Amino acid sequence: MTAHNHDSMNEEHKHHDHDSGGEEHSHDHSGHDHGAMVEDFKKRFYISLIITLPILLLSPMIQDFLGFSITFPFDKYVLFGLATLIFFYGGWPFITGAIDEGKNKSPGMMMLIGLAIVVAYVYSSMVVFGFEGRNFFWELATLIDVMLLGHWIEMKSVMGASNALEELVKLMPDKAHKVNEDGSTEDIKVGQLEHGDHVLVKPGEKVPVDGTIIEGKSAIDESMLTGESVPVEKGTEEEVIGGSINKEGSLTIEVKKLGEDSYLSQVITLVEEAQNSKSRAQDFANRAAKWLFYLALGAGIATFAVWLALGNPIDMAIERMVTVMVITCPHALGLAAPLVVAVSTSISAKHGLLIRNRTQFENARNVDAVIFDKTGTLTRGEFGVTEVIANGTEEEEVLYWAASIEQKSEHPLAQGIVGEAEKRDITLENAEDFESVTGRGLSGQVKGRKVQVMSPGYMREYGIEYDTKAFGRMSEEGKTVVFVLVDEEYKGMIALADMVRESAKDAVADLKEQGIRSVMLTGDNRKVADWVAGQIGIDEVHAEVMPDHKAEKVKEIQEKGLRVAMTGDGINDAPALATADVGIAIGSGTDVAVETADIVLVKSDPKDIVSIVSLSKNTYRKMVQNLWWAAGYNIFAIPLAAGVLAPIGILLSPAIGAVLMSLSTVVVAVNAKMMKAPQ
Repeated sequence: MTAHNHDSMNEEHKHHDHDSGGEEHSHDHSGHDHGAMVEDFKKRFYISLIITLPILLLSPMIQDFLGFSITFPFDKYVLFGLATLIFFYGGWPFITGAIDEGKNKSPGMMMLIGLAIVVAYVYSSMVVFGFEGRNFFWELATLIDVMLLGHWIEMKSVMGASNALEELVKLMPDKAHKVNEDGSTEDIKVGQLEHGDHVLVKPGEKVPVDGTIIEGKSAIDESMLTGESVPVEKGTEEEVIGGSINKEGSLTIEVKKLGEDSYLSQVITLVEEAQNSKSRAQDFANRAAKWLFYLALGAGIATFAVWLALGNPIDMAIERMVTVMVITCPHALGLAAPLVVAVSTSISAKHGLLIRNRTQFENARNVDAVIFDKTGTLTRGEFGVTEVIANGTEEEEVLYWAASIEQKSEHPLAQGIVGEAEKRDITLENAEDFESVTGRGLSGQVKGRKVQVMSPGYMREYGIEYDTKAFGRMSEEGKTVVFVLVDEEYKGMIALADMVRESAKDAVADLKEQGIRSVMLTGDNRKVADWVAGQIGIDEVHAEVMPDHKAEKVKEIQEKGLRVAMTGDGINDAPALATADVGIAIGSGTDVAVETADIVLVKSDPKDIVSIVSLSKNTYRKMVQNLWWAAGYNIFAIPLAAGVLAPIGILLSPAIGAVLMSLSTVVVAVNAKMMKAPQ
């Protein structure tokens, strides 16, 4: 490492000591239980569907409707037997669910479904054994089929995001090359590794665990984990994530995190937390189901009483009552919120947006101001050339001499200069007698000439003249400036700065377009902050803010009546993230499980904040559409089922009711699935 001794760099390159949060995550993922439940609903659905086919063929109503007849001795008892089978096998999850809701005195979706199928089954069984009327066995069967299908779709899609992440775990290598104390290696199972063990990762292999490189350097492909498409160059003392791919050199890593503490386990936990956190729209759907249960009961009893009072036979009154109760069960309402939640969670996970708190995520649609932490969020955290000022020569020549020397160095400034030379297609020469001058810069021989890349202190010390006005201006902007000398002759200066992310400009512009204010909060000095803000287009800047004062700044902005989203790195910014209406953590590196954040950005890309706002708006819009559709079905169907249009000869049969209900379920499911990913 060379010793470019530049003060402004120290501020820029302080590595925050991330902590992955105090609590250990309990990894009872219940993923397998959930998977087993999905399989159970799938199996029950298919078996019930097969049983439904003979029930349809043996139902008098279907035979009349389609104009055919199948009769044989005891056919109605065969029909009763098949219906009993489907009622107890296919309907069992709903019956037990209804009992649980009854015990908890909180009627909801399960009691609604339970009421409909129990009423249909009991009434139809009475008809088989002598009660006057028509059986509802085919409606019972199709109702159970639709409910099972709905629950299966719902649970399968809710599992979607988790499954994608569970798949990542499967991609983890199960063996590792453990390096013993004598330098020999042995292959052992990853589960046998302990904290502090050393592991060899060969080129092309997957990194088996989260750890720190203690020997070697390589490009690491983390795209599977972070969505970052370009392999990341990593060397000693840098962290690597288990599951990433070592592209080039051999690496020896020290094991830092195992099992539940690993990046992947934390990501899976975050997604599960997101799915388990209740959203307000979901709560509304559950409350609606509760009221619909009372409505179904009330409407059913009222319908029965009115039809009886109007002098209709009891079987007619019971049929109307059953029709109302069967129709009031809108599976669409049960699907309205969970399906949208499932789809949005899955979309967000695929885009590197990990939602931990669904309520706060839903609130993101109302955000008025976004506060950005500067380093690593708005800037890349890496140096790039912003200006080259040549002295009696071309810019390219200044870069040629500087980069030829700097290519021997690992320093961030050196990488910035070499990167600029590569960008301009400058062919570099090999440097000889390369030497690092502590606190001063670098020197070496290029094509037999002495080349030096030195600090401002060196120039002052040796009284070498340069353009002090240009230097002063660039320093004012918080840039780091190095000077290039060839054979002791001053050739020019190169200014470098922590490069602004291109996507940061786009993000701020997009937010502005939506009427959302962008604010920058940083511990950096005012000059650097103002320069970065000017590059990006941010008008409001709070510089030189101590970490413990960031939360106060958030409160100040909230006191102006604004709803605030705070974006930070999670530990240093924890109080501010907790204070904000929506806390968004930058999930760079392995410490993704930032305890105080509502949303984690895996890719650390500011544009993802715009995506959060868009996805939040889309999710809310879809939920509202679905809830209205589900509720609208009831508003329309219940009076028809009760027979309000009977005086003019329009009576909604249970068959049409079941079709309407199925249709509303399909519309809700399709509407949720059509939700678009943020652009």
